[in-house]
Amino acid sequence: MDSPHGASVTAEDFGLKGPRGWAFRGLDIDAGPGSLVAIEGPSGSGRTCLLLALTGRMRPTEGQAKVGGLRLPRKMAAVRRIAALGPVPGVSELDPAFTVDEHLRERALLQRRFDGSLRALLRPRAERVATARARIDAALDAAGLDPDTLPKAGRTSVRDLERLEALRLSVALALIGTPRLLAVDDTDLKLSDAERAEAWDLLRSVADSGTTVLAVCSQAPEGAIILRTEGTDDAAGTDARTAAVENATGETTTEEGTADAFAETGRA
Repeated sequence: MDSPHGASVTAEDFGLKGPRGWAFRGLDIDAGPGSLVAIEGPSGSGRTCLLLALTGRMRPTEGQAKVGGLRLPRKMAAVRRIAALGPVPGVSELDPAFTVDEHLRERALLQRRFDGSLRALLRPRAERVATARARIDAALDAAGLDPDTLPKAGRTSVRDLERLEALRLSVALALIGTPRLLAVDDTDLKLSDAERAEAWDLLRSVADSGTTVLAVCSQAPEGAIILRTEGTDDAAGTDARTAAVENATGETTTEEGTADAFAETGRA
């Protein structure tokens, strides 16, 4: 049974095959709402493909899975609506030329555009602005990012952020939509030991607040539910991941439709 917020994640004999082989295969998981799930494995072992498959961005080849009670692959579009992506290279990367404030305003606008009801869209502008500001502030607080501490405050460009600051910004952007599941790729990449500990503390706090977290890493932290991927054909994983990027950006049409895929990219 799911909590009012977090989404359970279950899978049995889950696998995805790319044009040149299996990206991952035979994976099982049973994680309740509000869990911190670490997808652990070496680079090229299908970690990112698994992350994208469990968030409804890639179609699995075999096995079965449910996210928040929604069966994959039948309910991929519905899963995308409750699952948000943090940083995933090539899919939901930050724009290095944008400032922190620009990213936050754009995400709040997209959130209102794609998830807002007609009634919400018809509210007075001042009320809409106040609601968006409250969403942004809550997401920044949950991600542990205070723009005022940055070199140029909210006018700081992404290219000038430290790696951990960029991670916090990506998480904040994802949380603006109050997702039931948050997915983060390369969690511990290029972080010092101290920064890695901070990153995991951040994701634990998100999970403790009720949002289920899936996080790709090379080494899982203590207390996380660990889902290990084994080394596979790296070319197969790359091909499958490329297909996911094409689907997410709308360059390749899925049965849910190009417009739907594009909308979900904006939401992620």
